[in-house]
Amino acid sequence: MTPSLRDKIIAVCNKKIAQKGDAVGISFYAFFKNKNDNPELLMEAATWWIKTHQLDHFEKAVKIKKMIE
Repeated sequence: MTPSLRDKIIAVCNKKIAQKGDAVGISFYAFFKNKNDNPELLMEAATWWIKTHQLDHFEKAVKIKKMIE
């Protein structure tokens, strides 16, 4: 995983946790705008999420943050 994606995931998880608490769920789409302006990065995140770790569509943000760190 690229450092830029790793940093982005951690920042988004921190923001969601701060807004909604430790129980907030998140999907890998949360790391991207509604417009697919970076398909390579989206596929990197999707591959890590779905293929590498076989995660459900929604996972707890605290779990994802811990996995990334």
